[in-house]
Amino acid sequence: MTQWPIYDDASAVFPIYSRANIGEIFPDPISPLNASAGFQANLSPGWDDAFVACGVWDHATYDSAVQHNVLPAFGSYLYINMSLMRLFGVRVPGMTPEAVDLQYFGDMPGIPSYESEKRDFDENPEFEATAGQWLAEQVLGATDLAAYDADRRTVEDIRKNRPAIGDLGDQELRERITSFNDVLQPLLSRHIEASLKAGVGLGAVAQFTEAIGKPELALTLVAGIGDIDSTGPSTGMWALSRLARTGPVAALFNEGLDGLVERLRASGDPEVVAFTRQLDEFLTAWDFRGPSEWEIRAKTWGVKPSLVLSTVDRMRQADDSASPAVKNAERVEQREAASAGVRAALAGNDEALGQFEAVLHAAALWLRGRERGRTSCAMVMHELRLPALELGRRFTAEGHLERPEQIFMLFAGELDAFLADPASFATTLRDREAAYLDLFDREPPFVVVGQPEPVENWPRRSGREVRPAVAGEVIQGVPGCNGSTRGRARVVTSADDPSALEPGEILVAPLTDPSWTPLFVPAAAVVVDVGAPFSHAAIVSRELGIPCVVSATAASARIPNGALIEVDGTTGTVTVLEV
Repeated sequence: MTQWPIYDDASAVFPIYSRANIGEIFPDPISPLNASAGFQANLSPGWDDAFVACGVWDHATYDSAVQHNVLPAFGSYLYINMSLMRLFGVRVPGMTPEAVDLQYFGDMPGIPSYESEKRDFDENPEFEATAGQWLAEQVLGATDLAAYDADRRTVEDIRKNRPAIGDLGDQELRERITSFNDVLQPLLSRHIEASLKAGVGLGAVAQFTEAIGKPELALTLVAGIGDIDSTGPSTGMWALSRLARTGPVAALFNEGLDGLVERLRASGDPEVVAFTRQLDEFLTAWDFRGPSEWEIRAKTWGVKPSLVLSTVDRMRQADDSASPAVKNAERVEQREAASAGVRAALAGNDEALGQFEAVLHAAALWLRGRERGRTSCAMVMHELRLPALELGRRFTAEGHLERPEQIFMLFAGELDAFLADPASFATTLRDREAAYLDLFDREPPFVVVGQPEPVENWPRRSGREVRPAVAGEVIQGVPGCNGSTRGRARVVTSADDPSALEPGEILVAPLTDPSWTPLFVPAAAVVVDVGAPFSHAAIVSRELGIPCVVSATAASARIPNGALIEVDGTTGTVTVLEV
């Protein structure tokens, strides 16, 4: 793999691709090193294996004419094969292609219908039977997350035994970058399995609530379930924010965020020392988390601690009533009341009641499993990031790179040649980086059927014109978390710049990944351009107890900053009340 930008071949058999879902966790173009040694190199075959493990088909089903069946890159932007996801919906009992579209991709107007691409071999009694067995035994019949807990122990051992990166030789660093494939690929495969299982569980819960005439209860039944790994940073930052409200710690924050890390570490005040110690413990636990953390070129909290402090600064302005624990307790109470209501509606029908308990348990279990698997994978990705950055720093100091980040413009197959003769790559890496940065201004097509047009034909984000929403206008999205509230919209386009978000404002964003989670804490509600009930924004909102609307197309571009809006997470609507 050396073609840049990366253009994978599209499948003629499974031709529909989407940026939905993958665009939430990977909003930017993938770097060459990450594509060839990290995320795509391991997730693509891992996802292939995950589908096979679910019993919906075997490896012979995949299109042998393409390298990446499920996760190709077009113009270096990653896509999910929607045709294969729909085929999963066809073959799993109780699922449908339309249910897959809603659960995983949200509202995507204009996409081809499943009927328009249906293949003769889609319905397959043999695979439907094995998928049914998987559903009964591994989805509904599962009782724990033992495999995911074992994975976490493996990953924690890797992190605990991490050598001093700065003491490794160049060749040792290079080998470390590509040494985790045997761990990362199966981790990613199990993460995808959990994601598929969680989607099935959510779909089954929705079917029950629909059957009793209360579809609005579906999201309430999976809110406040607890033990969601992605909420950990919110709890940790909240604790830090309480310490930063008064005294000498608050005084240092009040001096401004620039240089705050250095001022904290230089202080000998006991309260500041205690705060800094707790901050370091947080960074040790969550060093891998950060904006676009699946991209190993991205700066995570461990690499750039100021990202954490800027969010803590927002949180410390919030009242104690905004505590994640307080909000979560409210959602727990609502979930328990909704569960009791469904049980009452099913009273006397022991078979239906048993099925309800099974799907309710499975939905909660696999939502936890999904986030646990995802977090473990992100931890390992950080182990690729650190040695690559160290190599980048060294060769920048030697004058072979203009900046450390240029190391990520190498493909894995070029690492040895680069170490042998770094000067010969200077022009190549400079040109690739220029092309890479230009890709950020390109608007990839949201849905692709067949091979997409070249990047040069994609519109520029900087030239995009969007009609602003006016007072009285309603933007229709998809429910992510029930509840409604009114507040001022605060449009935030990057998780590394939370400084504009005030407590009680409504966070409006193009997308969110786990690094955004702490911003949810002071927010009154969340509105996201893309996403589905299964997306990260929706899952975390349900744990933190705030209304959420996903798949609100172009909301972050159309809603003026500071506009008074009403968010109804039950109906999936965002109403502009005052501009």
